[in-house]
Amino acid sequence: MVPDLSINLGKTKLDNPVLTASGTFGYGEEFQEFVNLNRLGGIVTKSITPRPRIGNPPHRLVEVPGGMLNAIGLANVGVEKFISEKMPFLSELKCKVIVNVAGESINEYESVIARLAEVEDHFAGYEINLSCPNVKEGGLTFGKDAGQVFKITSALRKLTDKMLIIKLTPNVSDIGELGLAAQEAGGDVLSAINTFVGLAVNVEKRRPVLGNITGGFSGPALKSLALAKIWELKNTVSIPIIGIGGIFTHKDVLEFMLVGASAVQIGTANFVEPDVSQKIVGDLEKYCSGHQISQITELIGSLETRF
Repeated sequence: MVPDLSINLGKTKLDNPVLTASGTFGYGEEFQEFVNLNRLGGIVTKSITPRPRIGNPPHRLVEVPGGMLNAIGLANVGVEKFISEKMPFLSELKCKVIVNVAGESINEYESVIARLAEVEDHFAGYEINLSCPNVKEGGLTFGKDAGQVFKITSALRKLTDKMLIIKLTPNVSDIGELGLAAQEAGGDVLSAINTFVGLAVNVEKRRPVLGNITGGFSGPALKSLALAKIWELKNTVSIPIIGIGGIFTHKDVLEFMLVGASAVQIGTANFVEPDVSQKIVGDLEKYCSGHQISQITELIGSLETRF
């Protein structure tokens, strides 16, 4: 029996539930020598902004116990170069391509979506970054307020019929409230979680290690926290959820699916093992075959909580 790993995110069908997370996989082309990209369910690009961004000053990345801190600051080529230099490669892929979008104001998000609408036949949808903790403006402010999440999602919904994924921050007391706001405003899918705010200190110099002082904490230490947030969202919203946070193996993927995620994104693990996403797809196939699971969608939200 060959198991069916395909899943649906709204109107979009993925061959399998494994995607790569924005900011950890470049624009896809950088990983082609390590990964058969068409073996994946999809890739999510680096955040795209109206103009190129050089990002934060160094140091921008540091390994810490249980994961890493990054303060890249949404460095990217900007929407025009993305279209001219990156889209030709991405448009030839068989896996689904999702473009992550960021900005410092609602108008900036709108301008990126409006420009990308001219070439959106070449990708599956947008992931709206409302939750980046390593920039001093924009997404994080929007992402922590349910009213703002509703407002920006509504505005962007009017600009496109493509899949609209709203990426949520965990740096709030009630992530369910944010998810509900995104759903009510017309979001098709939620992705969660983005990184937690973290800080590393050089005790000899008595200074922060990162040039931005704080950064986004990601890695294995986040998994249990992320699973709890997915569980909370699953019990609040009815739209699909993409789980993110500390995923390194196929068993991690299964945990996220059991608590309610329809798909997952692989992030920090790409820095450790560049071909990990492809390996996870193969391991999911073996798991489903070995457990007589004909369709992986059987697992979504099937966590048994009665003891």
